Amino acid sequence: MILSRLSPLLRVPALRTLSRDALLQMDPETAHGATIAALRMGLAPEQEHADPAELRTSLCGMTLSNPIGMAAGFDKNGEVPGPLAKLGFGMVEIGTVTPRPQTGNAKPRLFRVKQAGGVINRMGFNNEGHEAVFARLRALRIGAMLGVNIGANKDSADFVADYVAGVTRFADVADYLTVNISSPNTPGLRDLQADDALRRLLEGVLTARAKARVRVPVLLKIAPDLDEPALDGIARVIGETDLDGLIVSNTTISRDAVQGMDNARELGGLSGRPLFNLSTRRLAQMRERVGTLPIVGVGGIHSPETARAKFEAGANAIQLYSAMVFEGLDLLDRIKRGLVAAVRAEGETNVAALTGRKTADWASGRIAL
Repeated sequence: MILSRLSPLLRVPALRTLSRDALLQMDPETAHGATIAALRMGLAPEQEHADPAELRTSLCGMTLSNPIGMAAGFDKNGEVPGPLAKLGFGMVEIGTVTPRPQTGNAKPRLFRVKQAGGVINRMGFNNEGHEAVFARLRALRIGAMLGVNIGANKDSADFVADYVAGVTRFADVADYLTVNISSPNTPGLRDLQADDALRRLLEGVLTARAKARVRVPVLLKIAPDLDEPALDGIARVIGETDLDGLIVSNTTISRDAVQGMDNARELGGLSGRPLFNLSTRRLAQMRERVGTLPIVGVGGIHSPETARAKFEAGANAIQLYSAMVFEGLDLLDRIKRGLVAAVRAEGETNVAALTGRKTADWASGRIAL
């Protein structure tokens, strides 16, 4: 259905190469659908050379050719993880997927904040549900680490049961699972970040994981809008479990960085450049609290310099999404080249050596970009 609606657009020469300028002329959700369709049709470029040895790293016991991933939210239904891997991502996270299909919130629900390089979304976990996505992934093998981001249906009577169902359904087909309790677009979802609720959630999720045929790593994705006492509580709860890692962070409900700009008053989560400093500070603050627990840094990465900063704040790997709307697909290659240059400039041999070099400075707010 999407392909038939977008086929005239895909005949536009600029879009056949996923031109940034062509996509920015479209309605944001139409542009997103066109990009997914183009990837499905094999119209995107493929990485020509193997990743440099400096980028080879490990996350949750798995080896990645590079530590740069596509964040959840781009490929909600697991339609294009293979093409994304061919683009050169070292990890691809699909979803968020809920047990039952849901249409999400009313349109329009996706907005650009062009002056700031930001995006506001109130999509509402629109997706085709567990069974449709599982059918796509069950026999799929891609040249990257495949993650499935699981969530709860908006009208669910038991959010925890929905997450347990997600673990049960996808444990055998994913390289890792992300428990997403940090979207601001499902009422009540972020309440699961509070101590007792989080403890009950993780108990259910990790018990379900223990029953699976394979021990799939489970990561928890948290919001950037948490204060330090809330971060303390999360660190305390996960310290009592065998959770495998964190993803820091999701979008923010704050508008401090975009006040007065076009679309800034739209409801939803803000991502892109305006999120960078807040999400990176929260990343560093969680690094101080969780020791060596793996952390994936997300939020506002838009250049080689901001990618490096995420590692220095404490990330073991990073994920992109919103910045590619404004920077184009070559952002991935530019970040790779920048990270390799940074590793060599420090006299190191691997990107892992950058992790945590400036955690204290970022956590305290002494530096920002």
